Amino acid sequence: METLQSDDPRELGSYRILGRLGAGGMGRVYLARSPGGRTVAVKVVRPDLAADSDFRARFRHEVEIAKAVSGRFTAPVVDSDPDAPLPWLATSYVLGPDLTDVVAAHGALPEHTVRALAAGLAAALQDIHAAGLIHRDLKPSNVLLAADGPRLIDFGIARAVDGSRMTQTGVVVGSPGHMSPEQAMGKDVGTAGDVFSLGSVLAFAATGRGAFGDGTASHASLLYQVVHGEADLTGVPASLLGLIRACLMKDPAQRPEPGEIVTALAGQGIDAALHDWLPSAVASTIATHAAGILDLEAPEALRTAPQAQDAATFGPAPTMLDGTSSTGPAGYGTPPGGTPAPAYGTPLPGTVSLGVDGSPAPARSRRRALGMALGGVGVLAVAGGGAAWMLASGDDGSDGATGTPGKGGSAQPVDETFTTPPAGVAPQPLWHKSAAEDSTTTGVPLLTHNGLLLVSGDPLVAYDVRTGGARWTKPGICRPGAQLLFHGGKVFLADGDYDGVLVAYDVMKGEEVWRSRLGKELSVEDTIAIDDKHVYVTATDYSQSQSATKYRTAVAAISHVTGKQAWIQHRDWGTKDYDVQGTVSGKYLVYADSNLNLTVRDTATGGQLWTKKIGEEWTWRPTVANGLVFLPGDELTAVDADKGSTVWTLSPAGRRGFNNPTVVDGVLYTSDHDDGVWAVDVKTGKRTWLCDELDVEGPETFLRAGATLYGATGSLDGGIVALEAGTGKFRWAYSDSKGVGEPWQVAQSGNRLLATHGPEIYALPAV
Repeated sequence: METLQSDDPRELGSYRILGRLGAGGMGRVYLARSPGGRTVAVKVVRPDLAADSDFRARFRHEVEIAKAVSGRFTAPVVDSDPDAPLPWLATSYVLGPDLTDVVAAHGALPEHTVRALAAGLAAALQDIHAAGLIHRDLKPSNVLLAADGPRLIDFGIARAVDGSRMTQTGVVVGSPGHMSPEQAMGKDVGTAGDVFSLGSVLAFAATGRGAFGDGTASHASLLYQVVHGEADLTGVPASLLGLIRACLMKDPAQRPEPGEIVTALAGQGIDAALHDWLPSAVASTIATHAAGILDLEAPEALRTAPQAQDAATFGPAPTMLDGTSSTGPAGYGTPPGGTPAPAYGTPLPGTVSLGVDGSPAPARSRRRALGMALGGVGVLAVAGGGAAWMLASGDDGSDGATGTPGKGGSAQPVDETFTTPPAGVAPQPLWHKSAAEDSTTTGVPLLTHNGLLLVSGDPLVAYDVRTGGARWTKPGICRPGAQLLFHGGKVFLADGDYDGVLVAYDVMKGEEVWRSRLGKELSVEDTIAIDDKHVYVTATDYSQSQSATKYRTAVAAISHVTGKQAWIQHRDWGTKDYDVQGTVSGKYLVYADSNLNLTVRDTATGGQLWTKKIGEEWTWRPTVANGLVFLPGDELTAVDADKGSTVWTLSPAGRRGFNNPTVVDGVLYTSDHDDGVWAVDVKTGKRTWLCDELDVEGPETFLRAGATLYGATGSLDGGIVALEAGTGKFRWAYSDSKGVGEPWQVAQSGNRLLATHGPEIYALPAV
């Protein structure tokens, strides 16, 4: 901020001028304070524009419209005099730096901060558009960061300036790196143009650089990239990538509405999204900046200055080009920082109390008021934050989500409706829990039943799908890596005491129902699979041995109704008792083992139908459907389950092979090693579609709900992805950006997805 010069006014209306913030295409911008202690930015029109009667009429009209914008995330117009010799208006001064300065000082912002920023700016656009205005110059320097949220400044008024500029054919108004393609081409600009600019600002905040080039690029180059090029979104977090891409669509009709973005990013309320939204270093910068502003007093000359100053003493306007500034940002005199004190009502959390016009300010110093309002910089700690889409309201805290009224804490599935988000916007967790480290088995599918979620681990915990609360907890009953095989209200586990028995537990209560021992010399080692009649297990037969440590292994079927053995079949010598990965489909029990064998048995008798070598990998659970067994690898192979003969193979068409597939209603879904997702006709082996749009690792497991295919990725750069099941079109990807190095799992319960990432557990809307 510059000190006042001889040609600067000392008062405007009732406001004492403290200093000059800058100058732009419209005039000069001053920091001022009201008699009651409110700090404002006063923007004074240039003399040549003030002499233009058409401009003055437009200015008066736009000021009246802008006064109607009183949103929480704007710096509202609090006073004006469009009929003064030099028209002026005063806006609330925001105690915080602009986004350009913050990124220059601190680098790219954390993901949760960018999410909160997006929610606040989208809410500001809602208010601006509702007043009939289009911003048309949303850029980082017009975004101010305050303790209680971002502020979007300079809305609407720029239109008065544009009206005179646009009489010249071909003149483009705006900031080249952030304007929309339609604006860059001189076409009519609607509200969707502001959404494009929002996407560009968010990309800048998330990466620290412009999406279409940096400040060294020429205006012509930036405009060309905006119109014809693709945005460089390298480094944007995966969970924000879809949203930013959607905002930057070239076609305005394909961009999301600001209201959709607010709902996506602040489904549990804007206050929740902004809770501890700033990194501590940025919060410290804001506090320092605010303290300096609050300590400012008017220059000594003010005490002898007359109450009113003739406008003629303002002097000639400084020489400047439209859209440039001397010490302040371009355009309509943007101040470089700050949080507005509310004009009325209850102050928002974190708002600095500056007093109210017309009444004396408190006796305590402004600096002390700042400290009390912020609660000290130390409390502004970094916190992880939300994702993106939810319309069900919570009634029991941040970890809860509302279901059907009257359900209370019941674990019964709830009848919920969630709105489909815009393209690229991921759903926001309805709740999130963190299990104890190393207490869960991350590679095991989840179990959901009757409003409960079970996650394999020790202790075994049943979570309420609606709230995330633990319905029951049982330590010592679930071995590491144990599958959660379920049928008839019971989950079946090899006993946690390693006594060689199979135990059935009531899913709703966690209580033991029965336990089964195959015989005195037979020990149950692990479960394989389950169908409508039997639980299939591996076993060790201690009555058959080749040495003191080498015993015969077996496969057995146990009735899950009575717990009695249905059949037992011994395996070849040399097979191990713990290495089986299997599944069951109809009359086929299919499993792979560490000897690289694929074996198929008859579920009725246990008789072996065939076995064959399967290459160099066995740690996958075979997929069986339509009488076929599907083998991943360099090619995708379908094998006849009766005979073991190859029915068809699918080449990856230049890609690097296939992961294990999932079959849903006659369609096979799989990913390849290049992170593409395939849909394949089970009968013919012909590709139906290929999605190559993912910016995360290819999913390893899939489930389909209605018209949406959901996939859970592996342990590297992953998350939960959603595609259109019929076409493979990418819809969204959710990631928690936690580097836990564990695979994701996903299951469905009603209209909810339940997902795990290592010890992290989430409920998401199935949208």
